[in-house]
Amino acid sequence: MKCPKCQFENREGSAFCLECGGRMDLTCPRCAGTLPASAKFCDGCGHDLREAKTSTTVDYSQPQSYTPKFLADKILKDRSSLEGERKLVTVLF
Repeated sequence: MKCPKCQFENREGSAFCLECGGRMDLTCPRCAGTLPASAKFCDGCGHDLREAKTSTTVDYSQPQSYTPKFLADKILKDRSSLEGERKLVTVLF
């Protein structure tokens, strides 16, 4: 089983990662509840943890592919208050 932090392959049933020492708990993708590694279903929401995980590709040239809708709506709604201001500064190194 892979460590959620460092992706190191550990023995089945490990409580901690042999590489980084992180906990080997599962996290439910639906409700974010912490579960033991042997769980097949989430005890908080009933989500099937055996389903194949699908990874979504992120296109960084398209901000709408990775920006949550509620945040994009807030930015567009409050655009005038988010513009900021210009200042002349001197920086010494």
